[in-house]
Amino acid sequence: MGSLILAGAWLSAPAMAADYVIDTEGAHASINFRISHLGYSWLTGRFNDFSGQFSYDADNPEAASISVDIDPASVDSNHAERDEHLRSDDFLAVESHPEAGFVSTDYIPHGDGTATLEGEFTLRGVTRPISIDVEKIGEGEDPWGGYRAGFTGETSFQLADYGIDYNLGPASETVYIQLEVEGIRQ
Repeated sequence: MGSLILAGAWLSAPAMAADYVIDTEGAHASINFRISHLGYSWLTGRFNDFSGQFSYDADNPEAASISVDIDPASVDSNHAERDEHLRSDDFLAVESHPEAGFVSTDYIPHGDGTATLEGEFTLRGVTRPISIDVEKIGEGEDPWGGYRAGFTGETSFQLADYGIDYNLGPASETVYIQLEVEGIRQ
């Protein structure tokens, strides 16, 4: 769930240092998740409210960085009653932990448009290292005179690593995150 958030520093972008803001205002970014429901099907959802920025220098890609803030109370699984349960202490504990997020610590390019983004993911007040596999989708000028870069990323984590011990069965211990990020160069 979380933060994952993230993702923009996954870049192989312009030939000069650039700072980007993740385009959540235009809904050109998403943090999606899925988890097995009792081993019978997939429960999917997203976080509706998040923000972030990333920086990238093509001459020094290892110095790329990203920071994403997530409002865990914005969890949306398309079922109001379930979403209330997800916000409870059984899962996200949003009253006692109203913030989640990701801050990168390392960007490892693979030379083929993919990279590994490493960083610290915080959820339920617990901060742990996490790696995100990223791929650059594209970049260029937009029709409004701006410049954009887009990336996709995937990661997963164990619920127990963030203090979530609600028993949904052994098939439901891992959360899979899919990130879609489009940034607007500042």
